[in-house]
Amino acid sequence: MEFPSRQAPSRPEMSRLLSSNGEDGPSRGGFAVARMALWSVCYFAFYFGQQIAELLAPLLLVIGLGWAVLPHLIQAITTSASSADPQARDVMNHVVGSIPQQLTISGHVLTPTSLIFDGFLLMALAAIGATLSALAARNM
Repeated sequence: MEFPSRQAPSRPEMSRLLSSNGEDGPSRGGFAVARMALWSVCYFAFYFGQQIAELLAPLLLVIGLGWAVLPHLIQAITTSASSADPQARDVMNHVVGSIPQQLTISGHVLTPTSLIFDGFLLMALAAIGATLSALAARNM
């Protein structure tokens, strides 16, 4: 079975077909500019959020992990140095006791676990921002 060959449209016909989507005149150009501006603002917002999240996520993770591990590390050093000077042992025990379990800053309670969790949430936000900025770039 043979199919009839179709000749491709000429270049002027192709540009006419592509340019006329049922809308003519300056209203189509204004809509395109407004659409481009909207997607540009969306792309900026998503990409900016992604950059901030990528900057803060590792910082929160490191601070949270350090804060969670530090008392255990100092306690291990103190107990392993049982033959050390009693004054040094007392100082180390005082240091371990003076590390707070939580901080309250402007009504916000910060704990090591909450900082680690916030770091992971910021990583998720960075992934969502990357996805949405890619979609916005595709629609521009």
